[in-house]
Amino acid sequence: MNIAAVTACTIGVAHTYIAKEKLIEAAQNRGHHISVETQGNIGIEDELPSSVIKDADVIILAADISVARQERFSGKPIVRVSSAVAIKQPEKLITTIEHKLGKENRS
Repeated sequence: MNIAAVTACTIGVAHTYIAKEKLIEAAQNRGHHISVETQGNIGIEDELPSSVIKDADVIILAADISVARQERFSGKPIVRVSSAVAIKQPEKLITTIEHKLGKENRS
């Protein structure tokens, strides 16, 4: 499964980047490809290219604030969770998405 994600928290420091790392680890452990953009206190980093968004099976918005430029994700399935969910339960989040989309890693 191809996943595109954006992480953002209210202060835009620690939780933004911890959520990114946890999502990457959980997705890769399940055999999925993931690209993660952060929207922190220094702005947008690792901005998702349009090609990544186009190829994504799902968009995860792990954010406690409004995510900038959400119109980029029009027409894509979007899962909205708090940064705390991405940090504390990333594996559960990924497996729930797999089941809903029927995209379990079959390797």
